[in-house]
Amino acid sequence: MASSASVHGMWSSRLMFILAATGSAVGLGNIWRFPYVAGENGGGAFVLVYLLCIALIGIPIMSSEVLLGRAGRQSPINTMFGLAERSGVSTNWQLLGWLGAASGFVILSFYGVIAGWAMHYVVLGASGEFGGLTGAGAAEMFGNFTGNAWLVLLWHAVFMLLTTFIVARGVGEGLERTVKYLMPALFVLLVALIGYAVTTGGMGDALAFLFAFNFDKLTGGGVLIAMGQAFFTLSLGMGAIMAYGSYMPKDASVIGTVTTIALLDTGVALMSGLVIFPLVFANGLEPTSGPGLMFITLPLAFGQIDGGLVFGTIFFVLVTFAAITSSISLVEPAVAWLVEHRKVSRRAAAATVGGLAWLLGLGSALSFNVLSDFRLPGGLDFFSTMDYLSNNIMLPLGGMLIAVFAGWIVKREIPQEELGLSPGGYAVWQFLVRFVAPLGVAVVFVMVFV
Repeated sequence: MASSASVHGMWSSRLMFILAATGSAVGLGNIWRFPYVAGENGGGAFVLVYLLCIALIGIPIMSSEVLLGRAGRQSPINTMFGLAERSGVSTNWQLLGWLGAASGFVILSFYGVIAGWAMHYVVLGASGEFGGLTGAGAAEMFGNFTGNAWLVLLWHAVFMLLTTFIVARGVGEGLERTVKYLMPALFVLLVALIGYAVTTGGMGDALAFLFAFNFDKLTGGGVLIAMGQAFFTLSLGMGAIMAYGSYMPKDASVIGTVTTIALLDTGVALMSGLVIFPLVFANGLEPTSGPGLMFITLPLAFGQIDGGLVFGTIFFVLVTFAAITSSISLVEPAVAWLVEHRKVSRRAAAATVGGLAWLLGLGSALSFNVLSDFRLPGGLDFFSTMDYLSNNIMLPLGGMLIAVFAGWIVKREIPQEELGLSPGGYAVWQFLVRFVAPLGVAVVFVMVFV
């Protein structure tokens, strides 16, 4: 039997685990990507399909990660090794833990760059730079910033130092204390921003854009987008949830807790849409995806509305909070392994992982300026290559293998004990994790290359 507690520490309660795992799941993609793809692919129809995908793919795989983490009580790498050994199968399954840690490491390297942009925009908003912006001015502001290599590198370093500092303090003093304050603050800021958005006059159009059931706009491609979004939004396949699960109290319900996390994550995404799109429609702007929405369109909108300078600053504080709660979970799997395997201090492990991620992130930071013309094999710049490699290959592969291991490979008594479900409930979970979830991820995975 596994130890009842992790050597790294434990979450003090089920609520703290929920806040931590929700913080891992809630990130930049929730704030700009989900609302946009929902509105463009049928609004309420897309949301309905997305929720079905969360139930049939997201929750089964997330519960698999959590139960494996809690059963192993170690880093994802050592957890997979130990559970494979207990189940009498090849310990090469530890490679799945390595894949997850590597995925999180690669994502962190470029995620820290974009998070640094958000931190810079907090400063711009607080200094009144959004006031009276024109469309050309907003684009020029963004271009001037990303074109300044030294400034981008500075903010990338600041964000990575903050992330490393939090993780170095440990599960209780670092991770838990951070999410204990930042996650409630994030929800308060969201509610405040929604209240402000109501005053802009664009809420009706935003509600129609997000929630009208336009099934004629929901194509097969839209269904695949919903499936992919459901998988990626929960931070699956990168070891973060498995690592966090290893610190989960034994008496907490895995399925109930994971369902709560999925609902909170979806709630943040929808609330973000109710913040962003009233501003966009009230100013007669076109909703666009990617950095253009967050760093060009929104500063322009905030600069045109009464109170926009204050609430624009608050918005980018919100984005920064979401980025921090995600980034610390990306560092944790590799740090936990170094502490266990190399017997180094947590501070040294955090400094090593954070430093290497910062170093790899230099390529992404410079992709927007000094290395803008540099292309890797495949024709993509460094930033786009890291994004494509992690999100389109490493995460789907990791998530699918987690479902296979939990559903088919691990000794049956382990998920039965950790889940604590009735025979009927366990049969449903087993069917979803053995057949439905892997098939769904495989479809997304294959479509990437079609």
